[in-house]
Amino acid sequence: MIMDGSRARASGTEAGSVDEAEVAKFARMAARWWDPAGEMGPLHQMNPVRLSFLRGRAVEHFGLESTSLEPLRSLRVLDVGCGAGLLCEPLARMGAQVTGIDAAGQSLEVARQHAASGGLTIDYRHTSVEALAEAGESFDLVTALEMVEHVADVDGFLEACCTVVRPGGALALSTINRTPQAFAFAILGAEYLMRKLPRGTHDWRKFLKPSELARALRRCGFQVRDLAGMVYSPINGDWHLSGSDLSINYLLWASKAEISGCRSTS
Repeated sequence: MIMDGSRARASGTEAGSVDEAEVAKFARMAARWWDPAGEMGPLHQMNPVRLSFLRGRAVEHFGLESTSLEPLRSLRVLDVGCGAGLLCEPLARMGAQVTGIDAAGQSLEVARQHAASGGLTIDYRHTSVEALAEAGESFDLVTALEMVEHVADVDGFLEACCTVVRPGGALALSTINRTPQAFAFAILGAEYLMRKLPRGTHDWRKFLKPSELARALRRCGFQVRDLAGMVYSPINGDWHLSGSDLSINYLLWASKAEISGCRSTS
């Protein structure tokens, strides 16, 4: 949920997709990222479902050993908008060589300390995905979860994410659908009624439909291979994957052609 990158070159990042207000909003919560009872509680609850999806799709896409304790050992993975490392750490435990990038230096400091305390080696960088694309870096798998609803320039952000995926690699996204159900659940419910998130965390106008994401990815030579909804059960207080209910939160897995490039919309 943290923006990747920053407009200020002095901070070590540069990106046209950055919304500085979003960066500041989540940076203020840096010290509480690893508190499952704090503002990041929903992400802690969602994480097992997100990881199950990523593990399954990665094993299938890259032909990895499904029964291995470290099935992602051969993969170089980039997590865009990594925050304090909620996704990076379990990916590293699965054997991946993980790079996490974020705009908020405070969150990255928490991430580094937490990874060190767990004996994990993760390459945390205060930079942007646009800067990595400019530098010509590439990864087998790029993840940007709960990110696109917080960027200022969606097309530019997605183009940069697509650029840093190596040919034949994959991109995983998750976001919130632009539906009445999502408005009721993610904003009215989570922010105002249950107060699981600070008010103003989300802007319904910035939510994206799966078709909109898929169209942008096709322009960059990607093909959507899987879509899955993330559904919350208020009775059990947990999340599960759904193959049919994409009305609120959803995950997307897309593969990159061996030769590809983004096409302009103009």
